[in-house]
Amino acid sequence: MSRSDKSRRAYLDPETKRKVREIHHDQCSYCQVQQQFVPDPLEFEHITPVSKGGSNQVENLCLSCGNCNRHKASKTQGVDPETGQLTDLFNPNTQVWDEHFNWDEESIYLIGCTPTGRATIEALHINKVEFAITARHHWVKAGWHPPKK
Repeated sequence: MSRSDKSRRAYLDPETKRKVREIHHDQCSYCQVQQQFVPDPLEFEHITPVSKGGSNQVENLCLSCGNCNRHKASKTQGVDPETGQLTDLFNPNTQVWDEHFNWDEESIYLIGCTPTGRATIEALHINKVEFAITARHHWVKAGWHPPKK
Protein backbone atom coordinates (compact mmCIF):
# COMPACT_ATOMS: atom_id res chain seq x y z
CA MET A 1 0.00 0.00 0.00
CA SER A 2 1.38 3.38 -0.95
CA ARG A 3 1.89 6.17 1.56
CA SER A 4 -1.04 8.13 0.06
CA ASP A 5 -3.34 5.08 0.42
CA LYS A 6 -2.44 4.81 4.11
CA SER A 7 -3.08 8.48 4.81
CA ARG A 8 -6.32 8.43 2.79
CA ARG A 9 -7.54 5.49 4.86
CA ALA A 10 -6.38 6.79 8.23
CA TYR A 11 -8.00 10.21 8.29
CA LEU A 12 -11.71 10.51 8.98
CA ASP A 13 -12.99 13.95 9.84
CA PRO A 14 -14.95 14.38 13.09
CA GLU A 15 -18.28 14.92 11.31
CA THR A 16 -17.91 11.66 9.35
CA LYS A 17 -17.12 9.82 12.58
CA ARG A 18 -20.14 11.36 14.30
CA LYS A 19 -22.46 10.36 11.45
CA VAL A 20 -21.15 6.79 11.38
CA ARG A 21 -21.57 6.44 15.15
CA GLU A 22 -25.11 7.78 14.90
CA ILE A 23 -26.12 5.58 11.95
CA HIS A 24 -24.75 2.46 13.60
CA HIS A 25 -26.08 3.28 17.08
CA ASP A 26 -22.62 3.12 18.68
CA GLN A 27 -22.49 -0.66 18.30
CA CYS A 28 -20.62 -3.15 16.14
CA SER A 29 -22.46 -3.48 12.85
CA TYR A 30 -21.72 -7.21 12.74
CA CYS A 31 -21.92 -8.75 16.25
CA GLN A 32 -23.88 -5.84 17.76
CA VAL A 33 -21.62 -5.37 20.79
CA GLN A 34 -22.40 -1.98 22.26
CA GLN A 35 -19.64 0.57 22.86
CA GLN A 36 -20.68 1.08 26.48
CA PHE A 37 -19.88 -2.56 27.32
CA VAL A 38 -16.39 -2.90 25.84
CA PRO A 39 -13.20 -1.19 27.00
CA ASP A 40 -11.73 -0.44 23.58
CA PRO A 41 -13.25 2.09 21.19
CA LEU A 42 -15.22 0.63 18.31
CA GLU A 43 -13.32 0.98 15.07
CA PHE A 44 -14.35 2.69 11.86
CA GLU A 45 -14.45 -0.14 9.38
CA HIS A 46 -14.29 0.23 5.59
CA ILE A 47 -16.92 -2.11 4.16
CA THR A 48 -15.06 -2.10 0.85
CA PRO A 49 -11.43 -1.74 1.88
CA VAL A 50 -9.43 1.22 0.58
CA SER A 51 -7.05 -1.33 -0.94
CA LYS A 52 -9.98 -2.55 -3.07
CA GLY A 53 -11.17 0.89 -4.12
CA GLY A 54 -13.28 1.76 -1.07
CA SER A 55 -13.65 5.34 0.10
CA ASN A 56 -13.81 7.22 3.39
CA GLN A 57 -17.40 8.24 2.66
CA VAL A 58 -20.09 7.53 5.26
CA GLU A 59 -21.71 5.10 2.78
CA ASN A 60 -18.62 2.87 2.95
CA LEU A 61 -18.05 3.02 6.71
CA CYS A 62 -19.52 1.26 9.69
CA LEU A 63 -18.56 0.59 13.29
CA SER A 64 -16.85 -2.66 14.16
CA CYS A 65 -15.48 -4.13 17.35
CA GLY A 66 -11.80 -5.01 17.27
CA ASN A 67 -12.51 -8.73 16.91
CA CYS A 68 -14.84 -8.36 13.93
CA ASN A 69 -12.61 -5.76 12.29
CA ARG A 70 -9.42 -7.85 12.67
CA HIS A 71 -11.07 -10.93 11.21
CA LYS A 72 -12.79 -9.07 8.40
CA ALA A 73 -9.55 -7.29 7.43
CA SER A 74 -9.80 -6.76 3.67
CA LYS A 75 -12.34 -9.52 3.05
CA THR A 76 -15.48 -8.73 1.08
CA GLN A 77 -16.52 -12.36 0.58
CA GLY A 78 -16.58 -15.54 2.60
CA VAL A 79 -17.66 -19.14 2.31
CA ASP A 80 -21.13 -20.15 3.46
CA PRO A 81 -20.37 -23.17 5.70
CA GLU A 82 -23.74 -24.74 4.82
CA THR A 83 -23.40 -24.67 1.03
CA GLY A 84 -19.65 -24.25 0.54
CA GLN A 85 -20.37 -21.37 -1.85
CA LEU A 86 -18.42 -18.11 -1.92
CA THR A 87 -20.75 -15.21 -1.08
CA ASP A 88 -20.54 -11.52 -0.31
CA LEU A 89 -20.18 -10.59 3.35
CA PHE A 90 -22.91 -8.62 5.08
CA ASN A 91 -22.98 -4.93 4.15
CA PRO A 92 -24.47 -3.03 7.11
CA ASN A 93 -25.16 0.04 4.98
CA THR A 94 -27.22 -1.68 2.28
CA GLN A 95 -28.60 -4.78 4.01
CA VAL A 96 -30.88 -5.27 7.02
CA TRP A 97 -29.21 -7.07 9.95
CA ASP A 98 -32.42 -8.89 11.00
CA GLU A 99 -32.80 -10.42 7.55
CA HIS A 100 -29.40 -12.14 7.79
CA PHE A 101 -28.89 -12.82 11.50
CA ASN A 102 -30.71 -13.92 14.60
CA TRP A 103 -29.64 -14.82 18.12
CA ASP A 104 -30.03 -18.32 19.54
CA GLU A 105 -32.56 -18.83 22.36
CA GLU A 106 -30.10 -17.64 24.99
CA SER A 107 -28.87 -14.68 22.87
CA ILE A 108 -25.28 -15.93 23.13
CA TYR A 109 -24.58 -17.33 19.66
CA LEU A 110 -25.33 -15.53 16.44
CA ILE A 111 -27.15 -17.60 13.82
CA GLY A 112 -26.89 -16.89 10.10
CA CYS A 113 -30.29 -16.99 8.39
CA THR A 114 -28.89 -16.58 4.85
CA PRO A 115 -25.71 -17.51 3.00
CA THR A 116 -24.51 -13.93 3.60
CA GLY A 117 -25.19 -14.19 7.34
CA ARG A 118 -23.52 -17.58 7.69
CA ALA A 119 -20.47 -16.54 5.65
CA THR A 120 -20.10 -13.34 7.69
CA ILE A 121 -20.31 -15.17 11.03
CA GLU A 122 -17.69 -17.65 9.85
CA ALA A 123 -15.33 -15.09 8.26
CA LEU A 124 -15.45 -12.75 11.27
CA HIS A 125 -15.22 -15.59 13.83
CA ILE A 126 -18.21 -14.10 15.63
CA ASN A 127 -19.01 -17.30 17.57
CA LYS A 128 -15.44 -18.55 17.95
CA VAL A 129 -13.85 -16.02 20.27
CA GLU A 130 -14.17 -17.27 23.84
CA PHE A 131 -14.05 -13.79 25.34
CA ALA A 132 -17.03 -12.67 23.23
CA ILE A 133 -19.09 -15.74 24.15
CA THR A 134 -18.32 -15.33 27.86
CA ALA A 135 -19.03 -11.61 27.75
CA ARG A 136 -22.36 -12.12 25.94
CA HIS A 137 -23.37 -14.65 28.60
CA HIS A 138 -22.78 -12.06 31.35
CA TRP A 139 -24.41 -9.25 29.36
CA VAL A 140 -27.55 -11.36 28.88
CA LYS A 141 -27.69 -12.01 32.65
CA ALA A 142 -27.39 -8.26 33.28
CA GLY A 143 -30.10 -7.47 30.71
CA TRP A 144 -27.67 -5.62 28.43
CA HIS A 145 -27.76 -8.01 25.46
CA PRO A 146 -29.03 -8.31 22.84
CA PRO A 147 -29.39 -4.59 22.13
CA LYS A 148 -32.92 -3.23 22.17
CA LYS A 149 -34.17 -2.15 18.76
